[in-house]
Amino acid sequence: MKQNFTIDELELILGEHIRQIRLQRNIDRKTLAERAGVSLNALKNLEGGKGATIKTLMHAIRSLDKEEWIQSLAPSVTINPLHMVKDKPVRLRASGKRGSSGAKKE
Repeated sequence: MKQNFTIDELELILGEHIRQIRLQRNIDRKTLAERAGVSLNALKNLEGGKGATIKTLMHAIRSLDKEEWIQSLAPSVTINPLHMVKDKPVRLRASGKRGSSGAKKE
């Protein structure tokens, strides 16, 4: 059964994973912050689930040599040969909202 976590819970879980890996490798916060090129407070916020930037997260993940996490978030796109048969152009963006009659709003 799939569990639905809130964003705050997910942030806390991710921070705890970062912290556990850091401790398993016997690295203190100050050292990891220096290796990652982030402030100590930024790392504390990340590990505590109190908000962090994507850059702080990426720097910490890279410093812990866990870049495969990033790859698992956005797996490679595979091309379905059946989609190639169609003569439709490749979509570059989503279409705008339409009114109740199906015509585009102006």
